Amino acid sequence: MFKTNVGGFDRIARIVAGLVLLALAVTGTVGAWGYVGLVPLATGLLSTCPLYSVLGFNTCPLKG
Repeated sequence: MFKTNVGGFDRIARIVAGLVLLALAVTGTVGAWGYVGLVPLATGLLSTCPLYSVLGFNTCPLKG
C-alpha cells in the first residue's frame, strides 16, 4: 500500500487541523473551502502523505 511517512507531532497536527477546518465548514463559519480539511485529516489518519513521498520527506521515526 502506501509508505508511512507522517509521524509524531506532524500526524497529530494534521488530524487536529483537519477536524477544525471541517467543523468550521459544517457550522458555516468558513465557506466550502473548509472541506479541504479532509486532506490533512486523511493524511494524518493514514500516516502517509503523497506530497512528502514526491519531495522525499519523512517525519515518521519508524521505517515503513
